[in-house]
Amino acid sequence: MSQAVNEGVRWTTADLELLPDNGTRYEIIDGELFMSRSPHLSHQGTCGNFHFELQTWSQATKLGKAFINPGIIFSDADNVEPDVIWISNEKLATLVDESGHLTGAPELIVEVLSAGKENERRDREAKLKLYSARGVQEYWIADWRLQKIEVYRRESAKLQLVETLFSNDELSSPLLPGFSCPVSRLF
Repeated sequence: MSQAVNEGVRWTTADLELLPDNGTRYEIIDGELFMSRSPHLSHQGTCGNFHFELQTWSQATKLGKAFINPGIIFSDADNVEPDVIWISNEKLATLVDESGHLTGAPELIVEVLSAGKENERRDREAKLKLYSARGVQEYWIADWRLQKIEVYRRESAKLQLVETLFSNDELSSPLLPGFSCPVSRLF
């Protein structure tokens, strides 16, 4: 369950330091605070599957690394925690701050949908807009309930939906040479 907290207040990264460390996930997108509880176990399993496939490919190619739930601090008003990312070694070497958070866009972000209208709005609208503006090259939105993946790629300077894949399809990416994974293996 996710909830946006917006009472005319513009939240900042500094405000996050004042919130309780109680297991709630806090994210700020364009100054709007989003709070969510721990996701469904199947959501977590799907995140793990994406991470496993991306990290296995990364270890074989030595081109980058995959991470689960990394913090990305784009700005004082944009502080998010995507489900899974893949980042090239070159970008990783330049975008990590002293606290171990990314300060810029990885090449690929994966968000696994959680139930609820507010979660969908956050991932399909707010995060899509943010990731597009910040230079993410690909954005995959995975729906474990429907076992489908929406693939957004950067075209004409913004992220555009280029394909929707289902369990019988194969996931690949021009960002990840030689990477190929049956969609069914991710859910």
